[in-house]
Amino acid sequence: MSLFLVLTFLFFAGSLIGWEIEVFWRRFFSKNNPERKWINPGFLTGPYLPLYGLSLCILFVLSFIDVSFVKAGWLQKLVLFVLMSLCITVVEYIAGLIFIKGMKIKLWDYSQCWGNVHGIVCPQYSFYWVVLSAVYYFLIHPKILEWLYWFTNHLSFCLVVGFFYGVFTVDLAYTFNLSAKIRAFALEQKIEVRYENLKAAIQKKNEELQEKRHFVFPFKSKRNFVETLREAWERR
Repeated sequence: MSLFLVLTFLFFAGSLIGWEIEVFWRRFFSKNNPERKWINPGFLTGPYLPLYGLSLCILFVLSFIDVSFVKAGWLQKLVLFVLMSLCITVVEYIAGLIFIKGMKIKLWDYSQCWGNVHGIVCPQYSFYWVVLSAVYYFLIHPKILEWLYWFTNHLSFCLVVGFFYGVFTVDLAYTFNLSAKIRAFALEQKIEVRYENLKAAIQKKNEELQEKRHFVFPFKSKRNFVETLREAWERR
């Protein structure tokens, strides 16, 4: 199987798995969700997080790096996991910076964490990437070839993957349309919009007005979206 098809499949799987991890993390462990509500995480609307999909592709490629210059076997693995974590942290930083500088949107905020850089990355979450890299290396990577073999022998599953990318593309268009409105508002107010705070503010307002709380469409409201943005800013 070509590398392109392998990475296509891994991006699909990683995006879905990452979304599930974030949903359960925010529901049961996140300090930013004291009410323990189910929250649809991430930038897009659907059940996928592209950062995790890209990270799984990175982990797959880095797994083949030769670290034999390190003598001890256990130290080889540690160096590999740290390298994986650093690469993903760099990708995370670049993605966060693009949204902040280009779109005036802060998708996540680590400002309260020790050693953070612009609130985008921090040692605590880089350590989590080390742990996830180890989990990937020992539990997932040995199974990938087996999964890909199954994939090539069940070509009907290609329809599922194709459907995923179709929905993903539509979702990108829908979300970037919303983001353009958020960016215009942020430039007008000369602020950075914290994405998760905005979601929470809209959902809280919907509850106050006894409107339906949307898990899949957290920005959906009967009110005009720009008016909703202004209300959220005034209630900060």
